[in-house]
Order: sequence, then structure tokens, then C-alpha cells
Amino acid sequence: MAYHLSVMMEETLEALNIQPDGIYLDGTVGGGGHSSRILEQLDNGLLIAMDKDDEALRYSKNRLKKIGGNFVLARGDFAHAQDLFDELEIDVIDGALLDLGVSSHQLDEALRGFSYHQDAPLDMRMDRSQRISASTIINEYSEDDLTDILYRFGEEKWARRIAQLIIEHRPLETTFELVDVIKRAVPAGARDQKHPARRTFQAIRIAVNNELDDLAQSIEDIVERLAPGGRIVILTFHSLEDRIVKNTFRLLQKGCQCPEGLPVCICEGESLGKVITRKPIIPTNKELQFNPRSRSAKLRVFERRA
Repeated sequence: MAYHLSVMMEETLEALNIQPDGIYLDGTVGGGGHSSRILEQLDNGLLIAMDKDDEALRYSKNRLKKIGGNFVLARGDFAHAQDLFDELEIDVIDGALLDLGVSSHQLDEALRGFSYHQDAPLDMRMDRSQRISASTIINEYSEDDLTDILYRFGEEKWARRIAQLIIEHRPLETTFELVDVIKRAVPAGARDQKHPARRTFQAIRIAVNNELDDLAQSIEDIVERLAPGGRIVILTFHSLEDRIVKNTFRLLQKGCQCPEGLPVCICEGESLGKVITRKPIIPTNKELQFNPRSRSAKLRVFERRA
């Protein structure tokens, strides 16, 4: 089985508009699927690939070495890509790809604790060197904090009830123990066709890995580094991510951030480019057949102005 099935591969490569001598960032290299295809299209260019997950870095390193070419593999979060660019003495890049969310491999490897379909310790850390894990949040956070996380990051209507039952039944040690608590909290008649633990697991994962806290600022920072005509391509997998990306792209295109109703602009903001995708690109029916996990994916593109 492949380490990770990269979503919308051809659409992503086309959106990046890769130049053979360009410099490109893959901010979430994962199993190296997108990175491999980018590297194959470079001659004298450079690929910079980052990830927080050591296992992903080891796997993708071997994959990229087989292709050859110029690449730099770095451990870290794309929120700190600016520091890496400075370290490499790179002022501008020609394109960037951010494939957000959790990888197929992370979901399938039971011991990582990302999946509600497999019993495992409550972990969910992409960077396994960090202290805070799913267990920390589930077993140490207050009822109010748990409720806030579940409602804000999972849009869970039963957030308060789930938080209350977590408090009553903890300590919880495994994913299945958490699933049992969630099933007790969410009435059968209120469940949709999806798994009742889906929203809670999404929320806890986002909180553990700080997936949304710096996303808008990270996008702005990367766009600032794009060369004229350079593009940032972002793949999202749930509405919270997509909303941040969509709104950030709109602000970068608009430039002016003054409140509506002012007769003249006083912020002196300038447009940094244009949104290429008026509506997000979604997977084809053919892709959905061989990779059902791609069903929630959306691809958005922003181009730096010349």
C-alpha cells in the first residue's frame, strides 16, 4: 500500500505552473507524492520540502533521492518557512504547495491515534517530540476548554455534552474509550450517516497540532515571498481550513482592509495578486472511485501580481 495517496495530483501540478529553473516549497511533504512530481519537472530548479512528522521525512527522503535533482528536506512547520528561506539565503520563490490535514499513512497507522476506526493510545501528534497530545487535552483540560475546542474546531453541536461525559469518565487512555464516551453523549436520533466521533476527533487533532492558529499569517508570509507570477496552491479537507484560505486569498487580492463605508482608503494596503480559482477545484469522479478519502478535498490557487 502506498504511504499516502496524493490528492488531485495533476490539478495541483497544473496550478503550480512549474518552471524548470524555479524554486518551489512543499510545506507538507508527507510521503513525497507531490514533491516527487515537482522534482521531476525541475532542471536547475530547487525543491524545498518541509514536514513536522519525522516518519514522513524519512520516507520522502528516500523517494526524492531516487529521483535526484536539487532538493532540501527540512523538519518543521510551514509556519516557519520564512526562517528556512532566510537560512538558505533565498529571497523569493516561484511557487508553494500546502497540503493540509492528516495523511493516509497517519490515519492507517493505528498507534498514531488519529483514527476512530482503530483502537490506539490517544496521541494524534504530527510532531511526536511535542509534549501536548490528545491524551493531554482529553484528560487534563477543563470542561469549558474541551467544549470550546469541540465546538470551534469540530463544529460539534453536542460539544458541551461530550465534554461533560469525558470529564465523568476520565482518565481515558485509548481512542475506542473516547469513541464509547462520544456515542453515549450523542443521541442516536441526532446522528447523521457519518461516524458520531468524526467531529470530535477532527477537533482534538486540530487542537493538538495547532493546525489553524497560524494558517492565515503563514499564507500571507509565503505570498510575500512569491516572485511575480508565482503561485501558492492549497489543498484543504474541511470547511474550517477552506474558509480561512478563501478569506485570506480575498484579502490579499483586495489589499485594502479598511472598514466598509469609508469614502477613501486610509490603510494604504495594496493588492498582492489575484485569486485564480473563483470556485475551488474538487476531485473528479474517477479520483473519488480509487481514493474515497479525497471526497472532502478542495484546491484553491492565488497568483502573485507582476
